[in-house]
Amino acid sequence: MEYTQLGRTGLKVSRLVLGTMNFGPQTDEATSHTIMDSALDAGLNFFDTANVYGWGAEKGRTEEIIGSWFAKGDGRRDRTVLATKVYGNMGPDGEAWPNHDKISALNIRRAVDASLKRLGTDHIDVYQFHHVDRATPFDEVWQAIDVLIGQGKILYAGSSNFPGYKIAQANETAARRGMVGLVSEQCLYNLFERRAEMEVIPAAREYGLGVIPWSPLHGGLLGGVLKKEAEGRRRTEGRAAQTLADPAKREQFQAYEDLLDKHGLAPGEVGLAWLLTRPGVTGPIVGPRTPEQLAGALRALELELSEELLAELDAIFPGPGPSPEAFAW
Repeated sequence: MEYTQLGRTGLKVSRLVLGTMNFGPQTDEATSHTIMDSALDAGLNFFDTANVYGWGAEKGRTEEIIGSWFAKGDGRRDRTVLATKVYGNMGPDGEAWPNHDKISALNIRRAVDASLKRLGTDHIDVYQFHHVDRATPFDEVWQAIDVLIGQGKILYAGSSNFPGYKIAQANETAARRGMVGLVSEQCLYNLFERRAEMEVIPAAREYGLGVIPWSPLHGGLLGGVLKKEAEGRRRTEGRAAQTLADPAKREQFQAYEDLLDKHGLAPGEVGLAWLLTRPGVTGPIVGPRTPEQLAGALRALELELSEELLAELDAIFPGPGPSPEAFAW
């Protein structure tokens, strides 16, 4: 396993991040434990979750599954860099209740204590804001985070789904308070969806945040979906079906699969390997439902993509170009 620093911090994390969103809703507790054991055995030490995972009436269930895994001992918690998130409403009995969502000081205090209880641990390594809260000033946010760091409940703070200007606002405010500020940004980023290259990733690199792409295969579309569809192994639905309904986009994915078929490469592994070549990327989040899917993701670490292949991928899925040239002269 290859490790890298998380942004400008001294924290060493694996180049793949284990996403746990499927634990509970799609993957039972025993299988989730098997996947986490396999990940740790492979040297994958960075686990990502969120307080709302489990969804619906089961919000928090994913954190509970991770907590029961930590409870097995054998150094599991000590070997894991744990990241979770706060923002979604966690009101009692699944109800949307005032002050049980977003990132006010009150909700941050309440949410971190609830996550620690579900996770069965005394601290969270990277506590992430799951979305922008336009109603809460960053001075209030950092005051709450400063208290939690002082209490030893969290070590670092990160963001998710922040635009570039909010990354700048957050870290400029933190700097005025003499704080470290954000150390990571989770954003939607993959071969097909490259808008983050305009503003989000440049801001993250400027402020020393590690970039953690979510949906690295764009909901499975970069995992060979057309071939699986033709062979009857996958039924395309939801966002994937809507995307493929556009003939031009379907042609892009067909060209992608044809190119990798010519090279004898697995599309899903290439999609992950491409992200590992991108400047500023710490590691993409992989969210396996089965141990077999985790094994496939780990194989991406062994791929070395040639300059020729990278250029061919760029031709199929061109990025927006740098900012401001992407939208100005």
